[in-house]
Amino acid sequence: MVRLLQKQQRTVSLLTTFAIATFGLHALALFFLIFQGLTIRQLSLRKPPAFVQLVDGQPVAAVDDTERDPETIRQFVSKTITSMFNWSGTLPPQNIEEATKPKPDLGILIKTPQGNSQRVTTSSWIASFALSEDFRKGFLSEIAAMTPPEVFARNPKQAMSAQINIKRVYPPEKIADGKWRVGIVADLIQQKRADNRKVIVPFNKDLLVRAVDYFAYPLDSNSSVLQKAIYGVRTERLEIYEMRNLCLLDEYNNLSSEQLQRCGNNQSTENFTR
Repeated sequence: MVRLLQKQQRTVSLLTTFAIATFGLHALALFFLIFQGLTIRQLSLRKPPAFVQLVDGQPVAAVDDTERDPETIRQFVSKTITSMFNWSGTLPPQNIEEATKPKPDLGILIKTPQGNSQRVTTSSWIASFALSEDFRKGFLSEIAAMTPPEVFARNPKQAMSAQINIKRVYPPEKIADGKWRVGIVADLIQQKRADNRKVIVPFNKDLLVRAVDYFAYPLDSNSSVLQKAIYGVRTERLEIYEMRNLCLLDEYNNLSSEQLQRCGNNQSTENFTR
């Protein structure tokens, strides 16, 4: 009888040990799966590494996500302003056939500050995605008010074009972490195609630029030309968030306090001044 009880106790003890060991393994496996899931989630939410493009075009990983190379900022400003103010009346060619026979630009309707709707060129609309969202809407309204309707005219005698002639882009001046001030001196040249008459408007502006986060969304083969163009603008990881009149009283970085005060009095409080 005693032997039977001892054997029964031993059996119960082995079953208990096996059950505890099995439960422990399951708990360990569950903990591992939870840890792995949290790790994958953190990787999916992590910002992509920022790359700084050097003057020679070679990208290197940046230690600070808000760091940008000065030449990259200057090129970004030049490219954005050029795309914004070059009005040819035709769409950018997408193939060899369109290069010889470009398609007419029908423009995109934008509401002006006066309340009516006028067209901006497609290139201006695409380039406006390089602006911050709160600045973009008001800026496009000003561009619509500036764009002559003759840009979209099909009659050669009425047609008109415009081109921005950039004379100088000043070196970016850092004003805060991830923010820069860039001056640009240029002329907006509007030309009547029938008689080549020109109207030259000075375009001297201070642009405030900042670094922004960007998550790359891969484009599939069904993406439109406009989607691809906008995608290309946003990959710069920079945006213009304000624009002011540029004071040309003296060298860009050597203004006295008195001159700076005079500049400030002459500047409009609006972000964009025509």
